[in-house]
Amino acid sequence: MGSADLADFCNPNSRLSHPAGLYSLAGASVAITEPTTGKLMGRQASPKERLKRLSAVLEGARSMLIIVQNTPDPDAIAAAAALRELANERHEIACSIGHSGAVWRAENLALLRYLGLKTRDLGDLDLERFDRLCMVDAQPGAGNVNFDSSIRLDVVIDHHPIRSETRSARFTDVRSRYGSTCTILWEYLKEAGVEIPIPLATAMVYGIRSDTQDLGRESTKADLAAFLDLYPFANARVLGRIVQAPLPRSYFSKLRIALDRATVYGNRIVSYLGHLDSPEMVAESADLLLRAEEVEWAMCLGVVDGWLHLSLRTSGRDNDAGRVARNLGGRRGFGGGHHALAAAQIPLPMKTTNDRQIRSLVRGLSKRFLKATGSASEPGEPLCQ
Repeated sequence: MGSADLADFCNPNSRLSHPAGLYSLAGASVAITEPTTGKLMGRQASPKERLKRLSAVLEGARSMLIIVQNTPDPDAIAAAAALRELANERHEIACSIGHSGAVWRAENLALLRYLGLKTRDLGDLDLERFDRLCMVDAQPGAGNVNFDSSIRLDVVIDHHPIRSETRSARFTDVRSRYGSTCTILWEYLKEAGVEIPIPLATAMVYGIRSDTQDLGRESTKADLAAFLDLYPFANARVLGRIVQAPLPRSYFSKLRIALDRATVYGNRIVSYLGHLDSPEMVAESADLLLRAEEVEWAMCLGVVDGWLHLSLRTSGRDNDAGRVARNLGGRRGFGGGHHALAAAQIPLPMKTTNDRQIRSLVRGLSKRFLKATGSASEPGEPLCQ
């Protein structure tokens, strides 16, 4: 990266100005909770009203914790940074960003470094020391966030299907039709007239791109509007370096395992990666395997810290990966997501101590996946002959 690129990221005066109210999107349906009563208001709300109610919840706070998923992706990282910007500029709130688990994916690490974000481990934090607790790009009760769902959150902003635990928050804005949580935060920044720094604009562009696969997966007109507005102000050279972040050799070792173990069942493909340091490789492998010729479904699995993680991807317009993931998660685990991509986490039984037992569980889940997406009797063949 050149010195000019670094200067853009470090210069607090490099900002994108957004006049208040200029970019309101009409007709966006949103669930909003009454700040004082917590009652869910099932009606459409204007951007002005949404901002007013969010501001009422944040008003008077001096400190705030923004919680993201255990292994935050670019959408979560950028959305958290956007909410921090809104809270800082509009309410002068000091914000921390917290999560459980580690960030391993090279692009996500690069994004954190370029933004200068130092996230904190939730296990090391005393939640009572924060005036406000917020969650973005995740919801309480979901398997991808280690958070006691009995603790009432002040704010939840997300684009995944709403969970029952979320409804207790003082303010919720959950829009499952949107392709990115960054898009939702972009609307708040616009309505508030907050100037977006170039590094944040760059991060939000990447968040929208990554969660919608360059606006080709489950994106809306709102996602496109946010992208088109932010992109001219993003640092293209830095964005390119984030997307092409150097990969450790261990990445290619795990990728080889995913390819060697991939089995094709008609238009479906399954691969078990074994024990991993992070579930991010499971998701990344599923993204790649879905690109195999004539494949419409991909499921990858891996074990991380006593949990079996699985990622689902589908290219079929009428398929529902979220429904399949919820069924695979069952009562013992967690599962959910969108039509095109989803995930599930299942705790390994206490007596499951060796790889043979784990592989037996994987075979069982694979059969359930194949049955849910077609036929479980179709013979499989290796992807790599």
